[in-house]
Amino acid sequence: MTSAPKIVHEHIRIEHDADRARFELWQDHPGTEGESAAAPQFIGFLGYTVDDVEDASGHIGPVYRLQHTIIDEQFSRRGYARALVTVVLDRLREEEARISPECSYVADFLQRYPEYQDLVAR
Repeated sequence: MTSAPKIVHEHIRIEHDADRARFELWQDHPGTEGESAAAPQFIGFLGYTVDDVEDASGHIGPVYRLQHTIIDEQFSRRGYARALVTVVLDRLREEEARISPECSYVADFLQRYPEYQDLVAR
């Protein structure tokens, strides 16, 4: 049995706004031949705080406390939150950061997708 993809949207991008402590999800609308592109739409964000924390082995690294996932009402229940959290967790894994899932959506996501459990700070 093949599992459904976690990201079903095209032309989405994540911007990290460190000044506002959030990862933003945007939908781009590229133009077609003979038609110009429409302005990007803001979909939502995943807010966080970050602390440098020492783990059991003495390694000090960032722990992102993922506090809230907010998706604009007009885009709710269409998979955008799942796409946002997937991309953010993949990016944090690449950066060798850990997370603390304080947001209920992120906690539920981790239950559904246990392949991300290794990111959780213990």
